[in-house]
Amino acid sequence: MLETLGLTTETTAVYRAMLDRPDHDIADLAAECGLTVTQVHACLDDLGHLMLVRASAEHPGQLSAVSPDIGLAHALARQEADLAARQARLATARATVTHMVAEHARTRAGQGERLLGMDAIQARLDLMGAEARTEVLGVHPGPQQRPEDLAAGRRANADAIARGVRIKSLYQDATRNDPHTTTYAHWLVSLGSEVRTAPTLPQRLVIVDRAQALVPIDPADTRQGALHVTQPGIVDALTSLFDHAWATAVPLGTRTPNDPSTGLTPTERELLRLLGTGLTDAAAGQRLGFSTRTVSRHMTAIIERLNATSRFEAGLKAAQQGWL
Repeated sequence: MLETLGLTTETTAVYRAMLDRPDHDIADLAAECGLTVTQVHACLDDLGHLMLVRASAEHPGQLSAVSPDIGLAHALARQEADLAARQARLATARATVTHMVAEHARTRAGQGERLLGMDAIQARLDLMGAEARTEVLGVHPGPQQRPEDLAAGRRANADAIARGVRIKSLYQDATRNDPHTTTYAHWLVSLGSEVRTAPTLPQRLVIVDRAQALVPIDPADTRQGALHVTQPGIVDALTSLFDHAWATAVPLGTRTPNDPSTGLTPTERELLRLLGTGLTDAAAGQRLGFSTRTVSRHMTAIIERLNATSRFEAGLKAAQQGWL
């Protein structure tokens, strides 16, 4: 119990023995406490440093224990003084940190909200995650997510969830074939978060508390940089975009049934819609998170289902049957 005052178990034993047996010499103390003479000398040095022993008036050349109501009270007072000093230093450090954060915020606001490079983006994501109080919404397009990016967000998401923050994440259907992304998504769900998937998604997007958002400067290369947005009108528009995409997505682990009138899967219907707008196989595949070969395989299945001999004929029949 006296370790907080700087006494080890051995030193405490020697001090108690000196209080109980004031006539004991070094050898007696060693035998009493089960220590070597060298160890007793070290304990006496510690007790002297703590002013818990003093020269004996009755036994010249020996030390006597200072009464605990005096010696331990003085030791406790020194500890309290040290604690007060540490608290004062901590308060000073906290004030300095608060000032630095405020200065950084003012500088950041003055420079605008354009973040260049992944380090700046990750730093802002960390800050947004720490500031989150109620909700974090995320759109993560692409057939797979980089393992290092998933790892970077794991701690922030776990901390936010522990604070009661609700996390809703949107991934593409294509990520169901990526083990890294599916493992991470199932981990989020296991912590109580919600994850949904859809054939296509809007651009990459993170919204915190429906009050601030992060969007890529260039959706085609999201690692170049991002814009941090706090203007209510813009954030509201981005939030509405997320809500619409969320409403049409399906929870992780379930699949939207095929259209009963056409037999088309949601992915096939979306592929037809994209190709119907004039997109090439490559462009449509990019939107769906598919390779060009996968797009061709889907189209072959659709052509066979329509009993068509070409894509052109398949397009006509699909339009005639209301598939487009």
